[in-house]
Amino acid sequence: MQSNPFIISGYVSSEYFCDREAETERLLHEVENGNNVAIIATRRMGKSGLIKHTFQRKEVSSNYYTFFVDIYSTRSLREFVFMLSREILEKLKPYGMKALQGFWNSVKSLQTGISFSPMGEPSFNFQLGDLRQSENTLDEIFNYLKHADRPCLVAIDEFQQIATYPEKNVEALLRSYVQQCSNARFIFSGSQRHTMGVMFSSPARPFFQSVSMMHLEAIDEEKYKLFACNHFEKNGKKLQPEVVSEVFRIAQGITWYVQKLFNTLYAKTAKGETCTKEMVQSSLDEILSTMDYTYRETLFRMPEKQKEVFIAIAKEGHAKSITSGAFIHKYRLPSSSMVQSAVKGLLERDYLTYEQGEYSVYDLFLTYWIQKNY
Repeated sequence: MQSNPFIISGYVSSEYFCDREAETERLLHEVENGNNVAIIATRRMGKSGLIKHTFQRKEVSSNYYTFFVDIYSTRSLREFVFMLSREILEKLKPYGMKALQGFWNSVKSLQTGISFSPMGEPSFNFQLGDLRQSENTLDEIFNYLKHADRPCLVAIDEFQQIATYPEKNVEALLRSYVQQCSNARFIFSGSQRHTMGVMFSSPARPFFQSVSMMHLEAIDEEKYKLFACNHFEKNGKKLQPEVVSEVFRIAQGITWYVQKLFNTLYAKTAKGETCTKEMVQSSLDEILSTMDYTYRETLFRMPEKQKEVFIAIAKEGHAKSITSGAFIHKYRLPSSSMVQSAVKGLLERDYLTYEQGEYSVYDLFLTYWIQKNY
């Protein structure tokens, strides 16, 4: 049994996964009916958890090969191809030599980096620097997906990242492969709503009208209340229902922050005791305290002007009209041009997000840490 039922990293099982019943059924319905899907949501809302939860469903795991790759850290097509290759090999291992052989035979450019032990256990010895012809390897990967002995589900998380790659026409290249790959369905998920929206809804972009769109919102508070109370009770603890409302308010309904706070609250509540609303603020303070060094380093590495604007936006929470005289005067910023320049750099480095006319800090806990310390 999981020692702390409020998981903050990865996916364990349906027992520790709250709700998303309608979203799971919708995603399942789409892929089973031959549709590719784009899932758009704020970062840490639970996109990857939803996908992995769907992949665990028996009707999926028994009939499909499932591959999940998070490309947030990638900076080029070459890195994308490398991560996708490694993911496919790792996920095929449990299916035995026959499944692995199909991949090995298709992806000839990687054969020198894949070796098999006498027991048939594969190892991926290929390094990123060994990948020379990324487009050729990509072609081979899609050839494998097209002819695999099972239909495939390929999930690409933080898909908007491909728009930043230095190679030209990556979107068009991937769209052509996806379009021709009848044996695979694709799930594209992303947290930059504007970029993802444009990629899939603009007539000028290759992926225009090629997917079913899903927008992931916060988990229903009442359903989470049942989920949380049940896990406390199963382990001999009690939870005041109003704790859930307070956590949802602080976490703004974003799944990871809700889970992180409850992970801490659960750990602070001894068996036979009751978790109360008064414990929420102390739990938040405890989390912020553990992040103190990291957050100070984050600000230290920022150019001074970016740091000034970043702190101003964090203190505002959700900032509108940041080049207005009122905002500049309130936070004693030098000029609107300086704010524009700083925000551009902060957005490029993913320190800020911009949605529906509002700027905010990507990391909600960093927002609270700044509000507390500045």
